[in-house]
Amino acid sequence: MTTALRRYPVLIALCIAALFMVVPFLIVTVNAFKSPTEYAQNGPLSLPDGFYTDGIKDFWERVDFGRKLVNSVLISGSVAVLAVVLSVLNAYAIGIGRIKARTWVLAFFVLANMLPQEALVYPVYYLSKQVGLYDTRLSVIIVFTVIQAAFGTYLLSSVLGQFPREILEAARIDGADKWQVLWRIVVPVSRPTLGVLLVFFFIWTWNEFLLPLVMLISNDNQTVSVALGVLQGQRLMDATMTNAAALLGVLPAIVFFLLFQRTLTRGIAVGAVK
Repeated sequence: MTTALRRYPVLIALCIAALFMVVPFLIVTVNAFKSPTEYAQNGPLSLPDGFYTDGIKDFWERVDFGRKLVNSVLISGSVAVLAVVLSVLNAYAIGIGRIKARTWVLAFFVLANMLPQEALVYPVYYLSKQVGLYDTRLSVIIVFTVIQAAFGTYLLSSVLGQFPREILEAARIDGADKWQVLWRIVVPVSRPTLGVLLVFFFIWTWNEFLLPLVMLISNDNQTVSVALGVLQGQRLMDATMTNAAALLGVLPAIVFFLLFQRTLTRGIAVGAVK
């Protein structure tokens, strides 16, 4: 009974935190389907009288949202997959391969994670200009793959460093080489952790604004976050269209998170058990 009573404050705190996260999204969703006149008369907290979709349609056409959506999905998806693969290769060499100066290598990856993106803007801009990749989606994919892989390498190195040596030795005795050990033993066992990284890398890259703003100046290559920021600064939008823009900008990331929710939950649960 005492244990059950102790859980109630935690449950109440979680419910309050959930409300703080869900209520703003619900308000944006409701206001996205209001007409400007209705919004001006009744305010942001009233329920809509009808289903007004002109704000969403106008915003979609004004920013060519379909193209921006494809760019964001392509960049975020590519970065998520490539960063996970690069993180696995790096962590396998550091955590299991036990390369020399392992501590210093890990310190380098930690330092790379601590660098603010503002410090990377000019070097990345200059290098992309020199190699002819400026204003291309490939340049942003390369940059964020390296950035995300730095965190992934640091995390996976500690995980693979605790990998059971008996399993590895048994695989080598059976004739498996290093690549076979990696892809047939290490990766399947670490799949829950890799799934968590994949989800995080996608969402983190989707929300990035500064580097895509600097690197993608043409309208055809811009991502959703950049298109929203640039349009908001250049043109006047009414409150309904602003809410429609916010809804369309966050909805794909929420859908992706919900699709991979089981993967994320499984990975966190496995990590907690370990």
